Amino acid sequence: MSQYDVIIIGGGAAGLSAALVLSRARRKVLVVDAGAPRNATAAHMHGYLSRDGLPPGELLAVGRKEVQHYGGEIVDGLAGDSRTGFDVTLAGGQCLSARRVLVTTGLRDELPDIPGLRQRWARDVLHCPYCHGHEVRDRQLGVLGGTPGAVRYAHIVRQWTHDLVYFTPPATLTDAERTQLTVRAVGIVEGTVEQLVVDDDQLRGVLMSDGCVVPRDALFVPPTFVPTGHLLAAIGCDTDQDGWATTDPTGRTSVPGVWAAGNVVDPRAQVITAAGAGSAAAIALNADLVDDDVRIAVAGYEQES
Repeated sequence: MSQYDVIIIGGGAAGLSAALVLSRARRKVLVVDAGAPRNATAAHMHGYLSRDGLPPGELLAVGRKEVQHYGGEIVDGLAGDSRTGFDVTLAGGQCLSARRVLVTTGLRDELPDIPGLRQRWARDVLHCPYCHGHEVRDRQLGVLGGTPGAVRYAHIVRQWTHDLVYFTPPATLTDAERTQLTVRAVGIVEGTVEQLVVDDDQLRGVLMSDGCVVPRDALFVPPTFVPTGHLLAAIGCDTDQDGWATTDPTGRTSVPGVWAAGNVVDPRAQVITAAGAGSAAAIALNADLVDDDVRIAVAGYEQES
């Protein structure tokens, strides 16, 4: 069985950042990556200092090369299970062992079941205004509402345009919310969204159940975030009421030897935030391993004395 200091499950920004720090600290590190990043459909990544506008796939490709340059190993595959938090079995059956495990498997976006929505995701159907708002500024924008916090989300999107429409099911707005949207010149369309209207591979509008088409150039949708932390649950890590793994500020979970970082812990983390969390977890992991190294050395010395 292959033995590593740290096995990192997930090869996104958090996982690769952690692998880079640990490899430079002369740790034997393996990254297990399923190759399905959340932002794969996005053409560009924004808000990452010095890398603004870079295609997200290029960031990961460069990150992989940097990790491998310092001796870190990367394997493409799925982690089938993690029985104790230290033995990881790949989907193909290969068993790997580590002194510590870091889980950076991210999250998935659960979208409303509206025809055309998934196909336009990260193109002209968007989630994060800080990631994409500047690119669609001053255009005809929409917000798909009706979920908790969606009105506040619409007020944030309003920062990027003077032509914003809020789509919401009937009888869901409070009087206060309606007033707030109205005084900020946000249009309100109440009804059922049937589908998106797409022509020449571009979003043209939103078709309502009454047959009305509301012209829009881009639609912001607050998705439901679903953690992909089944490995953490299988290990027995504590979670909060919404199912997210709970950690200390360094990413340490409730199970000794198991850390977590990035979107699997923080659903609101952008790429740069996830990368920082991975780096912080790596520093804490190395310190924990050093403490372990000291204990092992002292025990060996005392046995020989």
